[in-house]
Order: sequence, then C-alpha cells, then structure tokens
Amino acid sequence: MKSFKYFCVFSSLVFFFSFSLNSSFAISIPEEKKVAKKFMKMVQEKQMILNDPVAGHMITQVGNHILTFLPPQPFDYSFYIVDDDVFNAFASPAANIFAYRGLITALDSIDELAGIIAHEIAHAASRHVSESIDRAKFINIGSLAGMLAGAIIGGKSGGDAGAAVITGTMAIGQTAMLAFTRENETEADEKGIMFLKKSCFAPEGLLSGLMKIRAADYRGVEGIPDYVKTHPGTGNRIAHVETILEGYIPSEKKIKCDEDFRFDMVKYRLLGLYADIEPTFNQLATKLEGSSSNANAADATDTAAIHYGMGLIYARKFMREKALSHLKKALSINILDPMILLEMGRIYLLNGEPQKALNVLKGLERDPVMGLAARFHQATAHLELRNLTKAKNLFNTVLNKAPSLYPKAYYSLANIMSLEKKQVLSHYYLGVYYAEINHNKTAIVHLNKALDELKDEIKIKKAKELLTRLKKQSVKNIKN
Repeated sequence: MKSFKYFCVFSSLVFFFSFSLNSSFAISIPEEKKVAKKFMKMVQEKQMILNDPVAGHMITQVGNHILTFLPPQPFDYSFYIVDDDVFNAFASPAANIFAYRGLITALDSIDELAGIIAHEIAHAASRHVSESIDRAKFINIGSLAGMLAGAIIGGKSGGDAGAAVITGTMAIGQTAMLAFTRENETEADEKGIMFLKKSCFAPEGLLSGLMKIRAADYRGVEGIPDYVKTHPGTGNRIAHVETILEGYIPSEKKIKCDEDFRFDMVKYRLLGLYADIEPTFNQLATKLEGSSSNANAADATDTAAIHYGMGLIYARKFMREKALSHLKKALSINILDPMILLEMGRIYLLNGEPQKALNVLKGLERDPVMGLAARFHQATAHLELRNLTKAKNLFNTVLNKAPSLYPKAYYSLANIMSLEKKQVLSHYYLGVYYAEINHNKTAIVHLNKALDELKDEIKIKKAKELLTRLKKQSVKNIKN
C-alpha cells in the first residue's frame, strides 16, 4: 500500500494542477508549461526525487539518445527518478518524465529501461497528458478535492483510507476516459517501438519490460482497479506489441550504442544505497551464491555489480570492513572503476580513514559524472585532516555548482568557520544548511544571529531573503 500511496500523490497532483488553469480546459503549450511549473514545484517541495548523480545521468542519457530520433519538440524533456520502490513510470505535463527507483531495480537490461522510457517519451510527444486533461473536463472540483484528500489521508494513515477515497472519486470521473486512455497506450507503444528501432536499443526491451509489469501485477498490484493505474490494459498491450514485433529482424544498419550505460552497476547501486536493507541483503547474498561458479566475462561483470551492491548494503549495516571487502572484490573485476572508487572513498571516510579516502578518490574529480561527489568527499577528508583551506575551497566549488545536492557542505563550512573562530559566519552557514533541509525554526535562529554582525553584503542579502521565505512558510503551515 505504500507504493500505491506515492502513486496516488503524484496522480492527484497532476490532476489537481491540471484543473486550476481555467474553465475551458483547452490546454495550449504555454498553459501546459504553466501546469508543469506548478507541478514540478510541488514535487521538489515534497522531496520525492532521487538526486543520485550516477543514476540520474544514466536515465537522462537513455532518454536523450531516444530523443535524437524525434522531430523538433515544443518542450525541453527532463528525466527524473522517484525515490520509491514502485514498478511504474509516467509522463507529466510538458515532457517531465519520471521512472520510479523500483522500476529500474526490477528490470534486467538497458533495453528494457529504454523501452519503457521510449513509451513515456511517445506519450509526451503525442501530448497525451494535455489530451487527458481536456477529455476529463467533466470531472468536478469536488472529485478532484477528494483525490487530493485521499492522497493526504493515505500519507498520514499508511494508505488504506486514502486508497478508499481515491478509488471512489477517481472511479466517478475517470471510468469514461478508459477507452481514450487505452488508445493513448496503443499509440505510445507503437511510436515507442518506432523510436527504438531507430535507436541503439533493442525494441524487444519494451515487450519484456511489459511482461515484468504484468508479473508485478500478479504479485499484488492487480487488486488495484485499472482506473487508478497510469498504464491500464497491460495484457492487451503485450499482445499488441508481440504482433508489432512479430518477424522483426534488426537492420544491418541499426546503430550500436556508443557508450556503456552501466545498467547493472546503476541497478545494484540503487539497491545498495536506497532499497530496504534486509530484503535487499538477502536478495544480493542469494545472487552471489548463484554467481560464484560462473566464469565467463559477462557473468564476471554481473558479479562485480552484485559485489558493489553488497558493499553498499554492508556500509548501511555499519559493517564497513565487510563493505570494503566486497568493494575490493568488485574492483578486482572492474579495475579502476570510478563508481567503485567513489564509494570506497566515502566508506573510508565513514571508517575514520581520511587519508585512504583521498588516495582512492585521487583523479576522480575530473570524472564528468562523479567529479562533484568526489570533490565533496575529498573536502570532507581534508576537513578531518584539518587541511582547512583545501577543504574550504573544495566545499565552495561544490556549492557553486550544485548547492541543492550537497547541503551538508554548508554544515561543514560552518564547522570550518567555528574552527577558525569566525562564529558569525558559522551561524550564517548553519542557517543556510538548516533552511536547505527544512528545519525552519533552527535556520531562523542561526540566520538572525548571523545578521547581527554580518559584514558581507552578498551574505546579508541572502540571509534576509531566506528569512523572508522561511517566515512565509511558517505562516502558511500555521494556517494549514
């Protein structure tokens, strides 16, 4: 029911914002962009997006490759991972495409992921979201309010009550939309396969991905009626896709992927860092037992990914020596793999060995995907070694490039300022840090203390802007 709860939150937000435009429901491209802006603001506020640079890079690269085979589009496509163990993906207004973490970890190949992403791109390119909004104009505001209330109740009560509310209200408004929705699904499958045939990915991946979705339905999601699923009629879709692909033979001119998307490594990274610990630990232990007798190159690569995931799980179990042992086994197969070295450096830090962390992180700062994370860990190591100038410079570099991804850098800068006896700046950075992690009351206290003596005009301006925003949020929360 937890999975259903998060699906309900997203679905409710999509529909809620869709109906806030005007009474005509004629959604133009500029209007859809406005809907998308409101929707994305809510998504960011709820902190539902997984900000993992490695996994985010993979899904964006897959999506961007497929997009090269489309004509010019009215929207800038963006790809996100929702941090929840749900087997689902969807396209929201203005070509913001979401795949759940649970989807990626349930798949077995980059072709399967590409198949599902191609399907969502086809939804966006065909403007199916906008069409659904227009077709659903007969849904009254009361039903929409019920959907939103159901999501809130579900979030507060574990899901059962919220599911009941949403089932009733959505059944009222959406049952009549099913025929159109299934037409949209058919069109998205057909266009998705067309994109995949032109791409470096195998279009059969969409078929095997759909089969996994159907298998997930049989394992427990099938009890949810079709009108609360983002992709109804999976069985019919499988039959249709099988018909489309019948007799398909790739052209000799079909392009090959010019990069390694590292699907297995990313999959086990997501499992090791974010999935529930105990069931994932048991799953990976079983896989390692099964792979111990395999000797060919493909199996060795898979074994390296499993050791990588197991190392990350052991780190979360506070068994760091075992974590490092598994990462070293992975590194013995994938020599000098930056994904493995990055996590070894992080775990050496957790283990109180900053110099070893610096040794394995050396050179990773130039990596286009993991460079920023490497700099953050290097900065932390230098701070522990009391190399304050190096630490300060690296933390500032990280914050200049991606402040929202590394809020802990603000906390570390506050620590450095305290060590340098600069208490005013320490309060300032603590205020910014607590504002970033939504501890508003603590943030306000530190920012007010900083403003009493701050001299830097830029920091004074930022502190005042933050205080204004935090106080408005506090008033809004009281009213709600």
